[in-house]
Amino acid sequence: MNVRLMTKAPRSRRSADDLQAMVAFARVVELRSFTAAGRSLETTTSAVSKRIAHLEERLGVRLLERTTRALSPTEAGLSFYDRCARILQDVAEAELAVTEIGSAPRGTLRVSASAVLGEGYLAPLSGQFLDLYQDLRLEVTIEDRLVSLVGEGYDVGVRAMRVGNVPDSSLVARRLGTVNVVVCASPTYLARRGTPRTPEDLRGHDILHFSPMPLMEQWSFETPEGRYAAPVTSRLSFNSLTALRGAAIAGAGLTRTSLLLVGEAVRAGLLTLVLNDYASADLGLYAVYPAGKQPLPKVKAYVDFLAAELPRRLSVCDGGKGNGHARSTGVVHPPVPAPLMNAPLVG
Repeated sequence: MNVRLMTKAPRSRRSADDLQAMVAFARVVELRSFTAAGRSLETTTSAVSKRIAHLEERLGVRLLERTTRALSPTEAGLSFYDRCARILQDVAEAELAVTEIGSAPRGTLRVSASAVLGEGYLAPLSGQFLDLYQDLRLEVTIEDRLVSLVGEGYDVGVRAMRVGNVPDSSLVARRLGTVNVVVCASPTYLARRGTPRTPEDLRGHDILHFSPMPLMEQWSFETPEGRYAAPVTSRLSFNSLTALRGAAIAGAGLTRTSLLLVGEAVRAGLLTLVLNDYASADLGLYAVYPAGKQPLPKVKAYVDFLAAELPRRLSVCDGGKGNGHARSTGVVHPPVPAPLMNAPLVG
């Protein structure tokens, strides 16, 4: 009897292996790290590396450039990633069609937010939300850093962002309201260094900077003569918004930030608003989630809940600068960058 040895894995097994390799490759591209990809996929770094090595061997092309300092996709890798992302999105939507559409919200909902938004606004609302959906578990991660929403497996991100940022077709953003941007300092700093009356007066002042954001050499204002870019220089920066607020209260300098961060300190007299007659670009407050033909019921439930509850809470943060917080708009496709900043509240 002749026996024919099978030199290749069965098609069904190969298809499953190929899909796992595509998932691993896409996650490495998004996170720029084998270690971070392994952690995200709950597997080892070596397992991720082997999957991608086998994938490169089968395709006969190098997908990633590896150096001691950097990891980046090749031209072929970028092209392959684009197709992988579409395929994996289709797979996710196929599973969604079978398991989730039409069902009640359930499972674990992972939310990303900055300290200001998470501690001040989402935390007080969380119990109220869970009372509405008994089959849901809510995990809110609070940190002030750059976050890749899709790459790190979050369902929803709550962001204060400038409208008109570089679009990212993998995300959808629903606007929840408006956040006023202000310039402020402590009364002691202003008494010592003088109160700026016009944007031109900012020259020579000490500026506090939120380090996860790009260091700005100019702050833009609307003046009667048109837009004016005021030169600014920062010698003190923090990677924490609450630390930055504390430094401002202590008299370390001027900062441009949101009333979400400094509203209470302003009302308490710890900080004073300046340059109110010169408009800064306000921020939109958004709930951001991965794009798809239809969001998961748990995502839709949470975003709808925030759209109903957050504007009322934001309206008390006006701080005397004007209203507009409570106005909410619909879904935007999409004025947001990736990776996303949890809280780009400082210019």
